[in-house]
Amino acid sequence: MLTILGFAMIATFLVLIMMKKMSPIAALVLIPALFCVAVGQGAQLGDYVIEGVGALAPTAAMLMFAIVYFGVMIDVGLFDPIVRGILRFCKADPMRIVVGTALLAAIVSLDGDGSTTFMITVSAMYPLYKRLKMSLVVMTGVAATANGVMNTLPWGGPTARAATALKVDAADIFVPMIPALAVGLLAVILLAWVLGRRERKRLGMLTLDEALVTEPETVLVGAGGGDRLTKAPRSTGTGGTDGTDGTEDDEREPEFKGLDPDRPTLRPKLYWFNAGLTVVLLAAMILELMPIPVLFLLGAALALTVNFPRIPDQRARIAAHADNVLNVSGMVFAAAVFTGVLTGTGMVEHMADWLVGAIPDAMGPHMAIVTGALSLPLTYFMSNDGFYFGVLPVLAEAGAAHGVTPLEIARASIVGQPLHMSSPLVPAVYVLVGMAKVEFGDHTRFTVKWAVLTSLVVLAASVLFGIF
Repeated sequence: MLTILGFAMIATFLVLIMMKKMSPIAALVLIPALFCVAVGQGAQLGDYVIEGVGALAPTAAMLMFAIVYFGVMIDVGLFDPIVRGILRFCKADPMRIVVGTALLAAIVSLDGDGSTTFMITVSAMYPLYKRLKMSLVVMTGVAATANGVMNTLPWGGPTARAATALKVDAADIFVPMIPALAVGLLAVILLAWVLGRRERKRLGMLTLDEALVTEPETVLVGAGGGDRLTKAPRSTGTGGTDGTDGTEDDEREPEFKGLDPDRPTLRPKLYWFNAGLTVVLLAAMILELMPIPVLFLLGAALALTVNFPRIPDQRARIAAHADNVLNVSGMVFAAAVFTGVLTGTGMVEHMADWLVGAIPDAMGPHMAIVTGALSLPLTYFMSNDGFYFGVLPVLAEAGAAHGVTPLEIARASIVGQPLHMSSPLVPAVYVLVGMAKVEFGDHTRFTVKWAVLTSLVVLAASVLFGIF
């Protein structure tokens, strides 16, 4: 019964938010509370919620101070050179913009933190998508899927969890998976190319002048003149739309900047300090010198103090990022209700046992492939902690009985991460949709099919290369 109710609770949540009948925060709180009462454990609801909040409080703290830290770094111009390089590549071509989104998300994902990736990617690309009237769910879908592939880095979380749960070395899991993950990343770039061509077909090829027009709420700024708002034929290059070469206003090619180069928060004299501080912070995260929430708390305090010595300026920077902080932390604590009930009532355990028990004995020798396939739904419907510490050891034990090594099971377990990064149980995804002003249900409807396809590509490549 708990198995059925567990799946029913998750399905109810997804249906309601995808149909926009409830907001994600309300659904994350009210639906599990209702199901907790339905299983006859309403009296324990408070205990489950407090336990869930306690488990996710470090994550909420990390996200809060990470948003402040990287928000300040964006404000002071640390990422402007990377952004300018990507935007120069993008020009005003929708296809290049979507591919640039995938590349930027993949590059920034090297820090191992999804929230950071989404903050930088959306800050850089959102103005272009809005200016060119491109689909914002394309941006969120491509960014989330690219980050999901890169989330398998040893310091990203899932690989470390798998290594801990099965008592193997993280490098032994990750290094052999590099070819398959590279294929997965290429699949994301190919997907971005296809979606970009679709956007180009829908919108047409736009002139640079159109893309560079500045509106009050837009931070795109160009160095060239001209404010024409005409749509150019697809065959038109970057010259004028009237058949001229635009020599008068376009002697020098306009330069794209995704962030206002004249914003008062820039601190060019402190660029190398901020770059060094960020490198030290990321290195400390990788080396686990301190808990990540503590590192971001210290980093945010130091970044604010050095870059904005005046108290009013510090308050202004905190206020500027308060909406993102409140939205994300609120969503995390709401998700704590969902995960607390799912775990406390025993639903997760019963769902995992049912899935493992449903595997036919004949599939025993192929448990690595089975694990890879199961990682898609399980890491979507469960937290990484629940899957890697609750389900993975059971799968590894079943595989060991048929000669499948724990390393093979561990490698297969990270296959589902491209889909996991769009799970409603991942706090970072709310940073993505919140900053992009996209409904979570719209993001889910668009992204899930492409994320599943990417995960299956990684799985197929792993089998083809003999990784497991």
